[in-house]
Amino acid sequence: MSDETGLRDHLADLAESGRRQAAPLAAERIRAHGERRLRRRRAAQASGGALLVAALAVGGLSLVPDIRGQEPPAGVPTATASPFVPPAPAPGEEYGTELGYVHGAVANGDGVRITVEQLRDEEGTLVPVGVEHTLTLPGRTPVEARRLAGGEPAVLELGELVDELADEARWVFAIDYDDRGRVQSLREAYWLVD
Repeated sequence: MSDETGLRDHLADLAESGRRQAAPLAAERIRAHGERRLRRRRAAQASGGALLVAALAVGGLSLVPDIRGQEPPAGVPTATASPFVPPAPAPGEEYGTELGYVHGAVANGDGVRITVEQLRDEEGTLVPVGVEHTLTLPGRTPVEARRLAGGEPAVLELGELVDELADEARWVFAIDYDDRGRVQSLREAYWLVD
């Protein structure tokens, strides 16, 4: 009997020991599960934040007007179909410049429509490149002129020069475009025709 009692005591001690060791394992599993859940939540928040940033960037870009596909305002003649692409500024430059004959100016409300025949300067000789397009610009677009201003350098507005640019006389201009393809100013290229 004493063996039975000893065996029972031994089995009870063994069972108690098992319970003590099993409880920390269960607690450890719960803690590990909680840490995994926390890591997954942090990863989801990080990827969700990246996804949010990407969505905002794409959404913001959709708000920026596409100058190539922009519809002209009502009542403004559409540009002629041509292979014209607005020049982009070179690295470190503020503007990209197109050289061209400007003629056929027509006042259109607050704007002025002009025709530009693109040119290339080859060692002081003007050579047409075969690209012609129309631009409708605000009448207040600055124009640096000399011959058009009577021989003295002056800054005029395009709206003031409609009569001079209306006929078929072709004046040579350097047209400055910003990095979004918008005309910022015209400069009479008198040095190429004197």
